Parts: sequence; C-alpha cells; structure tokens
Amino acid sequence: MADEVLPDFSGWATKAGLVCADGRTIMPDAFAHQDGDPVPLVYQHIHDDPSNVLGHAILENRPEGVYCKAYFNNTPQGQNAKELVIHKDITQLSIYANKLVEKAKQVVHGKIREVSLVLAGANPGAVIDAIAIQHGDGSETEIEDAAIIFTGLEVSLEHADAAKEGETTVEDVWNEFTPEQQNVVEYMVGVAVQAATEAAAAQHSDTNPGDDPGTETEGAPDPDSNTTDDNDEDETDLDNPEGTEMSKLQHNVFEGDDTKTERRTLSHADVKEIFEGAKRLGTVKEAVEDFALKHGIDDIETLFPDAQAVTNTPDFLKRRTEWVATVMNGTRHSPFSRIKSLMADLTLDEARARGYVKGNMKREEFFRVSKRVTTPQTVYKKQKLDRDDILDITSFDVVLWLKGELRLMLEEEIARAILIGDGRSVGDEDKIMDDKIRPIAGEHELYATTVYVPIADDAPDWEEVVDALVLQRRHYRGSGNPTFFTTEEALARMLLIKDSLGRRIYPTAQDLAAAIRVSSIVAVEVMEQEDDLVGIMVNLQDYTVGADRGGDLTMFDDFDIDFNQYKYLLETRVSGALTKLKSALVVRRAAAGTTLGEPTKPSFDGSKVTIPNDADTVYTRTDTGATLAGGSTVTLAAGESVTVAADPASGSFFATDSNEWTFSNDES
Repeated sequence: MADEVLPDFSGWATKAGLVCADGRTIMPDAFAHQDGDPVPLVYQHIHDDPSNVLGHAILENRPEGVYCKAYFNNTPQGQNAKELVIHKDITQLSIYANKLVEKAKQVVHGKIREVSLVLAGANPGAVIDAIAIQHGDGSETEIEDAAIIFTGLEVSLEHADAAKEGETTVEDVWNEFTPEQQNVVEYMVGVAVQAATEAAAAQHSDTNPGDDPGTETEGAPDPDSNTTDDNDEDETDLDNPEGTEMSKLQHNVFEGDDTKTERRTLSHADVKEIFEGAKRLGTVKEAVEDFALKHGIDDIETLFPDAQAVTNTPDFLKRRTEWVATVMNGTRHSPFSRIKSLMADLTLDEARARGYVKGNMKREEFFRVSKRVTTPQTVYKKQKLDRDDILDITSFDVVLWLKGELRLMLEEEIARAILIGDGRSVGDEDKIMDDKIRPIAGEHELYATTVYVPIADDAPDWEEVVDALVLQRRHYRGSGNPTFFTTEEALARMLLIKDSLGRRIYPTAQDLAAAIRVSSIVAVEVMEQEDDLVGIMVNLQDYTVGADRGGDLTMFDDFDIDFNQYKYLLETRVSGALTKLKSALVVRRAAAGTTLGEPTKPSFDGSKVTIPNDADTVYTRTDTGATLAGGSTVTLAAGESVTVAADPASGSFFATDSNEWTFSNDES
C-alpha cells in the first residue's frame, strides 16, 4: 500500500438493505458490475456546469453496499470542497443512478452515473426519487427515469498528509478485520446508536410534557436511520421555528461569497408522520397541509408549484366556425366591387321556337331582358389595447392574439351575411345591408327557389324533408354538384330517420348527401337563429364576392398618444350576390296541416287570360299589383302582354314560391 495513491476521503456511496421512504430497498450487489469503475465526483447533483465537477470516485462493491474512494481535482472548487470535507462541514454522500431494475419493491440492478457531496438531507435513510412501474406478478421492471439514492452516512476522512507520515488510517484498520470482526463492530455501533437515539427521544419528551411518552416525538431521529448525532444539528424543530439551535444556514460551496439563506428541514419522524397522514387522508398534499396546520407552518401554499396554463393563449368561447372557411373559400372572387348581372327568361312558352306553315306569317319570339347591380359596403372590426397592458402581459403575444380574434369574427360576419344576412334590423347603423351583400336565404326568386316542407314542432316528420329535397331539386339550376348548408339539429334529425324495422336509413352524413344529390352537408350554427330555415342548397361558385384593389381585407394599427393606446382596425369593402339564375334552393319550414302543392296556372286562348277558382291561391298582376279574383278574365289587345303571379293564401304554402306566368297577344 506504500505506492498506492491514497484517496482524499472514502465512504459509503449507498448501503444495501435500507428501506426507502417509498417502500423500496436497494439489494446487495445491485451495482456489482461497476466494481472498480471511476465516476465523476460532483456537488449536490448539479450537472449543468462543469465547474461543479470536484474530482472522481472509484466504486468498490461490498456485501453491505457500494463503497467509494474519492479524489479531489486541483480546481479551486475541488480544493474548496476538500477543505469542507476535512473540517466536516460536509459529511454526506449521495449517488445519481439510472437504468434501475426493480423486482417486488427491491432494486436489483442499476447504473451509477456520479457520486455527489451533499448537505445533510431531510431523510437519514436511503431515498430513491424515481417513478417506477410495479407489476403484480413480481416481474422485473426497468425504470427509465433517473434516481438519486441518499444513504445519509458520513464519509470516512483520509488525509494525504497523514498518510505521508506513515500513520495508519481508519480504513487500514478496518481492512485488517476479518468478516466476523467487522460484523461484531457493526453490531456494537448499532447498539450504541440505538441507545443514543432512545436517550435523545426521552430528553425531547421531557421538554414537551404534552407528548405521548409511548410515541415517536418530532425532531427525534429514526432508530433505523444509520445517522450520527451530528445530523440532528441539521434538523429544524418545527414547533420552535425561531430557535437558533434548531435552525441551520445552508449555502452553496461554489457561490464564492458569504450569501446565506435560512432554510427549514423536516426530520425523519416528520416525514413518517406525513406519509401516515397520506394513507389516512388520501393524498400527500392534504397530509402536508394537515401537518402544517398542526405544527404552525405559515404560507403553506409556497410548498406547492404554481398552476400552469394548458394553452399558451386564452381560449375563445365562440360559435362553431368550421363552416366559415367553406363559405369564404367557395365563393367566386371578382376584382371589381360593383357587380352587374344580366338575365333573360327563356322559360316562357312565348320564347319557344315555332313551326312554320306555308302562307302564315312568322312571329317573333318574346322574352324579357333585365339587369341587377350590386354595390359594395365597408365591413370592419375595431379594437384597442392600453400600452401598459401590452407591456405587462408577457406570457403570450397579446397583440397577435387580438389580431386573430379580429380576423375570426370579421370573416364569420361576412360568411353569415352571404348565407342568411347579418340578422340586424334595417334601422341598425351597424347592419350589413341586404342589397350590398345579398343573402342567399333572402334572394330574389329569379336567383333562389324557396321550397316549403311541413314540419310540426311536436312530432316532426323529417322524412318529408328528405323527400322534398329530392323532389324539388329539379328547380336547382346552379353549377355542378351543390353543397347543402343546414343546422346541426336538422342534420341529426335526418340521420335518425329509421325504417319499419328500426334501422337507420342514412347511417352517415355521406349517405344522406348522396340521397339528396349534394356533394357534402355542412352544419352552420348561426342558421339556428332563423326559426323557419331548414337549409340552403347552393354551389358557392355561383355567388360572386367583389372587392376593388385596396378594398380587400386590410389591417390598420395606430397609436393614440393622448390616451396611450394602440388601436387596431381590420376592414374590407366588398359586395356579394348570386350571379346565376335559379342557382340556389332555400328550404323553409311550413306550418303543419297546410295545403301544399303547385298552384293552378291560368288558362289563355291567345287573347284572353282566365283566372282559376282556387281558394288557396291569390292571383295578382305584376304590372299593377291588382288582385285577380277567381273566374275573372284579362283581355289583351294585339301585341299586349301581362304577367300573372300566384301566391299562397294565408295558412297555405306552395312547394315553391316561383310561380308566375307571362301571356302575350301576338296578333298583328
């Protein structure tokens, strides 16, 4: 041993057979495969700074656990720590390990990554701070989390200068003992520690007459803790927090200054009391709170971490807006905000081609040509924020979050105006005018056909809705395959239609869409505000949204120096309208028990129009607005024409509201 470089100190890195606070035990030879391995020696398990590496330790596996011989490096931190160990300012060791394998609450294997000098810990027994999975069959489980194992045993000091003088060290004497002699010494030390512990407990009981003499008192060390009397000095009597003898000033050996902070610790008895309380109360948090109330700890909430937000920004309580993107992306966009559409009605009989008979005069066809102009309106969303609030809110970008809200709400309002209108009264100054962005639900009959279906509020027969959609789709003359916009309730009602055997006829929304001959069905929450509106069938490519250059969606921001406020404005200037005739089908609810069907067309003999006798129909002349009684006639002069419209009488509904005819006397 003369040529061997003696360690600066040695001691137990971890002891086998110690039961941890969570019920686990480090078994002998759990780290036997690391016998002789060098590992870093650090301070307080601090791995984020190389200056905390104080040297290295050589591991030595023994039946009692893992012993280590430590060597300090020549860095200022290493030499400072060496002086602290020599003067017994630091007397405790701890290991950091991972890849732990556990079997029936017993750790049988692991990998020691480093040995640390630590200050006196709260628990003088072995502690494993790791989350483990225990199988009921007792099978081995590898714990992926790292663990810190603390024994609380003092290190054995070996001074290099004493070795040079030829003095025999404690380790030398211990190594000369036979195993039987070592066991005897360990037994004697255990008896001495037991006696000292009982004496300390009795003395503490005398100073607290109210304590039960048969129970463990607060501040007394656990008989099985393998701690020395020096450790008691590190524990704080929680009943006497102001006592100077029971408080300890702790500081980092690498801080390089005299800064110290007072810190309270829990004794092993306190920890046992908390765990027993947890068994009784159900959670550790409640047990700690109960312990604090009994022992006079103030500001208990500081022991628990602050609540953490689950999202980076506040969530919006808003309507479902998935349909908005469908509307905004589906419409046709024009670079001009003034939209003009021309139309010519070729459905009249007078517009048909005619056969020619020799000798007769050829007559000109008749049809009407008309136009419609839609002009733009500005739609905006405005908001403001105090500059102080922007500076104080540091957890997220409040300006970016606010701009997202502006865009979300503005796009929803425009999409709503396109489908059903904004719902505000005509006198409201904030209203989006129906002649600027024309709602499909309220479009003129030349562009949208309204279909009525009977649905009783108490017992709605939604199968008739599906039948009406299938039957009246012949009135749809828009582009390609349309989309059906409806409410969640209407969609659910139609999906719940069952046959006589109780089976659902339309298992999915795709099956229902195929039945009514549409590409898809989109639920729109804002349509629920329209009491009689069931749905809208339309291809949005037939709806044109126009905006001039500079009138598209634009964000403005400004700073008000007088009020120290930032103001944000998002606005657009657009127009919108259906630009294809008969390109939408609007389905509305009719009162139950009404007469439905097609109105009777007036008869015409070439010069005279005869009005039918139909009590459910009101006939009017569109040029004068005069009502035409049943059985009355309208005589037309040569070259004269008249248009007769049919509307349902009060309490009645037609299948569609597109019912008018034009009659012309073509005689010359």
